[in-house]
Amino acid sequence: MSMATTAPTRRPRVNLAVVAPIVALIVLVLIGMALNPNFLSFANITNVLARSAFIGIIAIGMTFVITAGGLDLSVGSMAAFVAGLMILVMNMLTESMGGGLPVILIGIALALFTGLAAGFINGILITRAGIEAFILTLGTMGIYRSLVTWLADGGTLSLGYEMRELYRPVYYDGILGISWPIIVFAVLAILGEITMRHTAFGRHCAAIGSNEKVARYSSVAVLRVRLMTYVLLGTLVGIAVVMYVPRLGSASATTGLLWELEAIAAVIIGGTLLKGGFGRVWGTVVGVLILSLIGNLLNLTDFVSPYLNGAIQGVVIILAVVLQRNTGAAR
Repeated sequence: MSMATTAPTRRPRVNLAVVAPIVALIVLVLIGMALNPNFLSFANITNVLARSAFIGIIAIGMTFVITAGGLDLSVGSMAAFVAGLMILVMNMLTESMGGGLPVILIGIALALFTGLAAGFINGILITRAGIEAFILTLGTMGIYRSLVTWLADGGTLSLGYEMRELYRPVYYDGILGISWPIIVFAVLAILGEITMRHTAFGRHCAAIGSNEKVARYSSVAVLRVRLMTYVLLGTLVGIAVVMYVPRLGSASATTGLLWELEAIAAVIIGGTLLKGGFGRVWGTVVGVLILSLIGNLLNLTDFVSPYLNGAIQGVVIILAVVLQRNTGAAR
């Protein structure tokens, strides 16, 4: 009587590229709880989230750009230029219109349009002129930073006091103690994840980043989709500026400094492949939180100097890239 043999079932392998960011976030929270009893206080958490919302909003757009095989080094300088232009125009309109809500609405519309236009310029030069994304955005990074320095005459552009007080609620107010930047970031993150996972645009971004030639043969409008990723990113820069300006009410040559690196870092830490072909917005959100909590921990404790924030973030980025190379990020 023969005995039937069955092959042993394999347990599903745990993909470190998926698990590692979540584990890192949990570890940071536990460390924070152990080092400072106020770490998980409502005030501290909402403060961290509000401050990280600007980078988070931009990082959502960067996720689509990188997933499609692109890169944008100009977003920090773009944010500074958009903020400076917005403040300058609002101050001019205040003198002629006497201020009020219409001036704020015009300023918001200007920020969104300028961000969209800047993203379109980057995208059209990359897709139609054939300029490498790294080189093109490195150039526009210098252009935008120089423009805001010129607008500010080497100093700082400050929003008028009355307009600043009227505009402050956009950053400091919210719902149930949760400020508007956090709410906007959360809504955009949800919409971004849905777009990446459940729409043709998200699938086309991944297809282009994975293999552009195959995407073309599959009737994907490669140039149009790639252009749209830069337009989306520019628009999100405009939204981030709308949230940022009421916080300080000013813009200068140092506004948005290194925001592009933080946004890219958050995207990579979250598991999106730097070479393109795979991206996840929820992972980017986790990456933003990891970077924000590292900085917050250094400020709340004396364990490590806060001046080492950049060094620690750099180590985390390198580890994330090494993890991607060794595990081949989850798909």
